[in-house]
Amino acid sequence: MMNVKVFKFGGASVNSAEGVRNVASILERYRGESVMLVVSAMGKTTTALENLLQSYLSKDAVTLSERFYQLKDFHVDIVHELFSDKEHPVFEALKRLFGQLQAFLQLPPAGEYDEVYDQVVSYGELLSSQILHHFLVLSGLDVKLFDARQLILTDRSFRDARVDWGKTQLRIQKQLFTWFQSGKGRMGLTQGFIGSEPMGLTTTLGREGSDFTAAIIGYALRTKEVTIWKDVPGVLNADPKWFDHPQKLDKLSYREAIELAYYGATIIHPKTIKPLENANIRLRVKSFRDPEAPGTIIENLQAWSLPCPVYIRKTNQVLISISPRDFSFIMEENLSQIFGILSRHRVRAHVMQNSAISFSICTDNDPVRIPPLLTELKHLYTVRFNDAVQLYTIRHYDQEAINRITAEKKVLLEQKTRSTVHLVLID
Repeated sequence: MMNVKVFKFGGASVNSAEGVRNVASILERYRGESVMLVVSAMGKTTTALENLLQSYLSKDAVTLSERFYQLKDFHVDIVHELFSDKEHPVFEALKRLFGQLQAFLQLPPAGEYDEVYDQVVSYGELLSSQILHHFLVLSGLDVKLFDARQLILTDRSFRDARVDWGKTQLRIQKQLFTWFQSGKGRMGLTQGFIGSEPMGLTTTLGREGSDFTAAIIGYALRTKEVTIWKDVPGVLNADPKWFDHPQKLDKLSYREAIELAYYGATIIHPKTIKPLENANIRLRVKSFRDPEAPGTIIENLQAWSLPCPVYIRKTNQVLISISPRDFSFIMEENLSQIFGILSRHRVRAHVMQNSAISFSICTDNDPVRIPPLLTELKHLYTVRFNDAVQLYTIRHYDQEAINRITAEKKVLLEQKTRSTVHLVLID
């Protein structure tokens, strides 16, 4: 098979006209090579679309209109800055997409929340890919835009769709190889995060799922390396937004990267690593601000010791403690029932801990899923919970690392293994 490079550019890389120009300048370095690009929504567009969705579902027409036009103006302003020709086809492309979104929002909600969510929030990637595609073509690059919904085929698990790997692989190979084999130095572009279910409705792969899209495409094309372009120099031992002087990790094993992603490291989507590991494809995390820097390489390392502890923080968590009403022991049948309820409400426990008479979980405080979960649990059990808590995970911890995190905070739950400690804290 030909070697097609797979690049993923996140929202921070295309959050302005300057960002789009920078992406084009990076791709200029690869002119003449086969490159497949995956792009996220611009900046905070996904959050803006989630807020728009809330206005739509609450039937707040005034706020809905305000948020819609704020979103539209944000994208149109970027396009005006990038394209001097006001008759350029990109303006019509944006008009069409915003027209489709507006028409959807004028209809009464149909379907469950997760289904409606995917139909609305997916517009972020559809918009960003149109803008980037037209600008790359204007820059003289031979780029074709592919609709990810025609490439990534999934089931109907809206907001966290499962990929149909067989059909997806055949679709990617058929469409992309035809394009890349028909001319030298061609580039392809598609949206991250989104796919489609058997009836053709849009699905999403989970929040921050564009990394996963790049891994799916890399796996299907059997590329040698997938590169994720971020606003940091590589994988750091903590998020610089809340941790002073983080250290860059030059190399990681697949296994370590899976652990970090599973526990919530935002640098990589949790599902990204496994398909790359299965096909022995390197993952490189590089900075779009410093394209010449080597970044971090994630590959098949049998033994690798990290030079420092790695800190992961998840905010907006809720700690739920569940006890039998008669104060009997928590038995296997209780746990089976509780896990069934969690599965039914699609709530994932980040940390679990049980004693003789209680079972506790820490999970995302999802405003849609948590209230009905608590209601069902309270019918059967005594339930206590703390919201506004934070979950810290420290890989390769020592006592100094624990002390650094727990200083001036109350510890609600602590769980240790040989290499990992979980701490549920409240200020």
